[in-house]
Amino acid sequence: MNVKTFTTVAGTVAALLLASGAALAQAVWKPARPVTLVVPYAAGGGTDTTARAVAKQLTVLWGQPVVVENLPGADGLIGTRKVMDAAPDGLTLLFQVPAIVVTRYMPGLKGIDPLAKLDPVTAVSQSPAAIVVSAKLPIKTFGEFLQYCKTAPQPCSLATGEALARIYGKQLAAEAGLPNLIIVNYRGTSAMVTDMIANNVNMGFTGITAALPHYKAGTLKILATQDDKRAAALPEVPTTAEAGFPQFRSVTWYGMFAPKGTPPAVTLGIVAALREAVKDPNVQATITAAGAEPVVNSPAAFAAQVQAESERWGALVKRYPFD
Repeated sequence: MNVKTFTTVAGTVAALLLASGAALAQAVWKPARPVTLVVPYAAGGGTDTTARAVAKQLTVLWGQPVVVENLPGADGLIGTRKVMDAAPDGLTLLFQVPAIVVTRYMPGLKGIDPLAKLDPVTAVSQSPAAIVVSAKLPIKTFGEFLQYCKTAPQPCSLATGEALARIYGKQLAAEAGLPNLIIVNYRGTSAMVTDMIANNVNMGFTGITAALPHYKAGTLKILATQDDKRAAALPEVPTTAEAGFPQFRSVTWYGMFAPKGTPPAVTLGIVAALREAVKDPNVQATITAAGAEPVVNSPAAFAAQVQAESERWGALVKRYPFD
């Protein structure tokens, strides 16, 4: 092959590659109709806040309304089930948190496993959970709180807004020597935070999102965060490992799920849009305000993350089963 022929062939191949790339770019899936983003928890919490910021930017990117629908109840199963039963066309999506992995263990839910009927699409953001107490308590550290509960005239109480926190509550009672710990279940984070501020309930395991503004206002204390490293939003607050309780590790991811059988082209289109959405300053501000960081990953990577969480929490549920 002479130089002229080689140059011509190379140019043709380059042109074909460019054309192919352009065709692929044009072929990225976008919805042709409005999209419903189901949040299976009450409005006003961290899951809802993040979902609304993302939905607003997806509306811009897709040119179609992305409507957030709050369907709380049954530990998230009511809203989750709507997506489980929806058509796998990308028009009904679920915004969930790690609590989804223990739904099948919940009493009264008949062993329903949402993960069997959903496809993980991507994580959107994640942040460590936090151990939060009322600012009215005369303590400064997690260790001091546990000691306070052992000597207080009334049993201490723990607020839980979702299933994983109830498991942690049982683990705390068993491993920290608090057999009389009262676990109080709430349907949403907002009411839980209100009662902690008033010290109607003493403590809670919750996402940083819900506690951060009240911590800054001085009405709640964050005794520890639950990641391997300190939270960027709370560099002065130790981790649970630093506080001497490494077993209480919990990172809250906010993730997108689609009905089982959603075509890969659709899920990849959603991931592509979310990668752009989290670059928006308003979305970034919402995620940062929640003490989180964006972590848009591939469907395979998110599926592996969900599977790892499912195995870890499944082992904990066997040790500390739901009532």
